[in-house]
Amino acid sequence: MPAAGGKETRYNMRIEIGLENGFENKSIAWALDYPGCYAYGPEGAAAILAFPRAFIGYKERVKAKAEKCWIDFDDIDVHLAETFECYQVDNDTLPSAAGRTVTAFWKVDWKPLTDEEIERGLLVMQWSRQDLVDLTRNLSNDVMDRERPGEKWSIRGILNHLASSELWLLDRLNIGFSESTTLPADAYRRLDATRSIFERALRGLANKSVVNGKDGSFWSPRKVLRRAAWHEVDHINHIFRLLNEN
Repeated sequence: MPAAGGKETRYNMRIEIGLENGFENKSIAWALDYPGCYAYGPEGAAAILAFPRAFIGYKERVKAKAEKCWIDFDDIDVHLAETFECYQVDNDTLPSAAGRTVTAFWKVDWKPLTDEEIERGLLVMQWSRQDLVDLTRNLSNDVMDRERPGEKWSIRGILNHLASSELWLLDRLNIGFSESTTLPADAYRRLDATRSIFERALRGLANKSVVNGKDGSFWSPRKVLRRAAWHEVDHINHIFRLLNEN
């Protein structure tokens, strides 16, 4: 069966993408119905051109890892559904969030997540979590804690950031979760603790309509799941880059 929002044609599957420009000085083409599938570009056209290859990689990963692949079509018709230009909140509009980046909220983000969509998204996140652990678990303390010029965090700091970010995303929904939650000191235990909270919270939001404004951006469970699935993979690639620089 096609993912929610997919439109089947005689020869291929229409894949809806949202193009977000100006996010951290680049563009992202998001597969709106497939959390964890996206493509970068220095500008919008490049991100769109990169998307088909990204979708093929996503499809092959699902086929290799899922007990039952939920992508049962070979060809795709990429359709640009929406475009959003990120911008910063100004002091006159919302002083408490001045300087924060306003991110895209797509039309589909108003739709509640189904149980099936949540389980598929969380499964993709489980795969990336295993990739993260496999990549970092056997690194020495020196490598994990090394401060690198121009970098905000060490590799261990990135792990702690990833853990706290999942609570940050839940806090966007104003459903009772906060970054200030007391967490284990060990980075891997912290990752496990916040992922458990994240999974439980998302499952509790199945079929519920929740939309909240926070620091200038709108958020819903669908947007939170999409950004969470992207965020860990983005930092896995970040860690690969740091390791290859040494």
